[in-house]
Amino acid sequence: MSLRLATFNVENLLTRFDYTGFRNQLRQDRVLQLFDVRNENVYQQLEAARVVAAADDTRQMTALAIADADADIICLQEVDNMAALQAFEYGYLYRMVGNGYRQKFLIEGNDSRGIDVAVMMREETRDGQPIVLNDIKSHAMVTYGDFGLFNDELAELGLHSEDKIFKRDCLELHLHIGGVPFSLYVVHLKSMGPAREGVDGRRATIPRRWPFAASSKTGSAPAIRQPRTSLSAAT
Repeated sequence: MSLRLATFNVENLLTRFDYTGFRNQLRQDRVLQLFDVRNENVYQQLEAARVVAAADDTRQMTALAIADADADIICLQEVDNMAALQAFEYGYLYRMVGNGYRQKFLIEGNDSRGIDVAVMMREETRDGQPIVLNDIKSHAMVTYGDFGLFNDELAELGLHSEDKIFKRDCLELHLHIGGVPFSLYVVHLKSMGPAREGVDGRRATIPRRWPFAASSKTGSAPAIRQPRTSLSAAT
């Protein structure tokens, strides 16, 4: 049995506009900063036009990249909601390359911008093995205390036992592929790029990343099931 698995950050696959740049220049696109726009309604019209024009090119490139991967299962990051995923899959992936993914799953996470992780799966692999979902769950609300991971290093970073481990989510799926059990974890970690308190981002975030990674390898982390009332699935 063979399985082609891929992951792709679709970068702000949104169904909404962000107009906060009118009052906060730090969130304003550099193109609009060139113009003296003093009316909020005018700003919103210009911002909407800018986003629509830029998004079409971006989504075409995304669809071509996903089509080129030709994965049986593809994990996605920065998806707004199921409606956005369905619109992209039909309007771009299906129309441009002639096929899409019948199975799509997304659970609303806890990111402040509302971007979530999602999974698209075919009904069977490229060599004809059925792909069956048995269970799916979110870890968006799991805290350091829930997994017994809180320690002094995390406290020094200003974190607390009741803080959530994942700033977005860790989506857990249990599948059978050709009758063989297969577990999949989809996560979107925060950027490690910017420096934090004089330390590069990768080194500064080690205390947050390492405890959970270590517990996952040893199997010591408890399986905490979350309510699935917010699950979005489409076929």
